[in-house]
Amino acid sequence: MIDHISIGVSDLKASTAFYKEVLAVLDYELRDERPETSGFGRRGKSHSEFWLNARPDMAKVPAGSGVHICLRARSAEAVKNFYDAAIRLGAEDDGMPAIRPQYSNNYFAAFIRDFDGNKIEVVTFVAQI
Repeated sequence: MIDHISIGVSDLKASTAFYKEVLAVLDYELRDERPETSGFGRRGKSHSEFWLNARPDMAKVPAGSGVHICLRARSAEAVKNFYDAAIRLGAEDDGMPAIRPQYSNNYFAAFIRDFDGNKIEVVTFVAQI
């Protein structure tokens, strides 16, 4: 399956600070910091799985571009905490935490767009409603 994912960001320092805080809710920690990239890995894993790559000339990703990254949370509370932290830090709301019956009746997710327009979803599966 997928080993790691990287996304371009226009301000590596700001995006690293943002993702350091919101990914901590999902048990990720900042593992690698280099001049042009930052890597985050889940605690207990051996490597970074989520990378930010500096793209200072990058234009904001337009909505509907097809880029969509979904990260798994351990609980509905973690989904809510991720969403709340992201919005507090300046992310754009793209779907409040809720059951998404269009996917399944136990699919609990939230969606945000980061500073560059990257669509990030966080999901968990809850008891059937």
